[in-house]
Amino acid sequence: QVSRLAELPYSSCSDDDADGVLLPGDTAEQDPSLWCPVPPKPSTFSHCVRYLAFLWNLLFLLLGLLLLAVGVWGLLAKATLPRGERGAPLSSDPMLLFVLGGLGASTVSLAGCLGSLRASPCLLRFFLGALLAFVGLEVLGALLVLLARRRLRDGLRDLLLLCLLRYQEDPDLQFLVDEVQRSLQCCGLESYHDWEDNPYFNCSAPGVQACGVPASCCQDPLESGSVPNAQCGFGVLALGPAAAGAVVHVGGCGAALAAWLRGQAGAIATGATVLVLVEAVGALMALRVLGDAAAFRAWG
Repeated sequence: QVSRLAELPYSSCSDDDADGVLLPGDTAEQDPSLWCPVPPKPSTFSHCVRYLAFLWNLLFLLLGLLLLAVGVWGLLAKATLPRGERGAPLSSDPMLLFVLGGLGASTVSLAGCLGSLRASPCLLRFFLGALLAFVGLEVLGALLVLLARRRLRDGLRDLLLLCLLRYQEDPDLQFLVDEVQRSLQCCGLESYHDWEDNPYFNCSAPGVQACGVPASCCQDPLESGSVPNAQCGFGVLALGPAAAGAVVHVGGCGAALAAWLRGQAGAIATGATVLVLVEAVGALMALRVLGDAAAFRAWG
């Protein structure tokens, strides 16, 4: 037994031998109580996990900063517009979602980067807590979609109707409505007649857009195949159904959007699964680094 003790890797725990150098004639068999085991060194796998976690969080840090930059750019671009063309106030501006989302993602990813690089238990616990909160919000959102589909459908319908009414007032809503109508080849909510509720397209309006619809409703919004025709929808509401159908898409976007969402259900489920897996991988790597850091600090 004494010979085995002499072969074990021991370092001095006394003040005189704090440098871990054995003096001539000193052996563990003289006084084993003065010696303690050497602290464990992280394995190669632990080092790989640590730096992989750093690079993993660095990638999402850059994506978060990019999202933040897009949001700030959108807000600054709107600030240069005249007061009447800025659209929604700052508290309800869609670009604020980009700013908040980018700020949250970059903050959490920065904590993950520094926590993995410095093996900081405080930063790693903050990163894991924030990641757990994100997963909880995602699960809650999925449950709301499954349990309150009818209310969500009604809410989406009201949102689309609000977009029609505020079409000229908010550049973001105008861009969104035009993209939806152009990509889904639809017009209005239920039909192209829904644009009569807009104060600018109503037939009693004094402007040139009276009895018209946006150019994104037109079947062929281009002249000569390249030049956009912004007036292709003028006067359509005064035409009959057959004549209007030859110029614009008469079907509404409500049914077309619902059909598109049903067709994209598989892609949405796949994206949600990939997102959860990405978060799980990040959490597992952070847990491994946190475990290694806790094991090392236990020897201190």
